[in-house]
Amino acid sequence: MKDGIHPKYFQAEAHCGSCGRTFTVGSTRPTLRVDVCAQCHPFFTGKQTIVDTAGQVERFQKRLERSLRA
Repeated sequence: MKDGIHPKYFQAEAHCGSCGRTFTVGSTRPTLRVDVCAQCHPFFTGKQTIVDTAGQVERFQKRLERSLRA
């Protein structure tokens, strides 16, 4: 392999924005911020939670209501 072409590899600290959990992963960045992790993701918890970013859920529900009325 050529020297000097590969990125530096870190044992990165990842921070979950939903539950606040911090865990270690391998990455080319020293720190990471994620929206959901295995502790709070609906697939792993079995609970339905809606992570609303910029009102997307409300906009979808309004469009759905308009299409059902028509």
